Amino acid sequence: MYKMPYYTVTDNAILVDFMKQYPFAIITANGKDGVPVASHIPLLVKEREGNLVLQGHIMRKTDHHIALETAQKALAVFSGPHAYISASWYADPLSASTWNYMTVHASGNVRFTEHEELLEMLKELTAHFEAAPLSPARYELLPEEYVARLSKAIIGFEIVIDKIEGVFKLSQNKDQVNYERIIDQLMQQDSEAQAVVIQMQKRKAGLFPSEK
Repeated sequence: MYKMPYYTVTDNAILVDFMKQYPFAIITANGKDGVPVASHIPLLVKEREGNLVLQGHIMRKTDHHIALETAQKALAVFSGPHAYISASWYADPLSASTWNYMTVHASGNVRFTEHEELLEMLKELTAHFEAAPLSPARYELLPEEYVARLSKAIIGFEIVIDKIEGVFKLSQNKDQVNYERIIDQLMQQDSEAQAVVIQMQKRKAGLFPSEK
């Protein structure tokens, strides 16, 4: 990670909240042949007995299932809003263009769940993302035969986190003039860029406390 001091986030509570806000993560692991594999997976972020635990499921007998069995460790990458920052926006354009982004990396040991644990996980995962209480896609409204048949094709897993790192790179190294110029330019762009603006605005007073 690009862990410059002014970008690095060390507060675990902030990192956990970020992962819960952006739960569609990339899970990576190395297989027995040393080739890395990756899957995009929605994850439940849970705190249990003082440990941070990620829960999800993958298809059985895929390259990723085999890799997780082999490596027994995995890295989860959570990504938030991001945007290109052009040097042409700066008061002095003779600077490097860059990218603003927010990310958390969490790694740890993998444990595959028993089938009953998988079913409980599916129930919780569906309830978490299927907000409408009467949605026919909610776990408790699905036919038992349907759940039993499809759940045989997947396997649940947990990652017990032993290392977590966060980088929120949001132009914290710029002076107030350039910071505001970046915000003005991003406001003219798409919703992703404007989401970066929201995060920058939240931090503005802390970066420039003398601002009135």
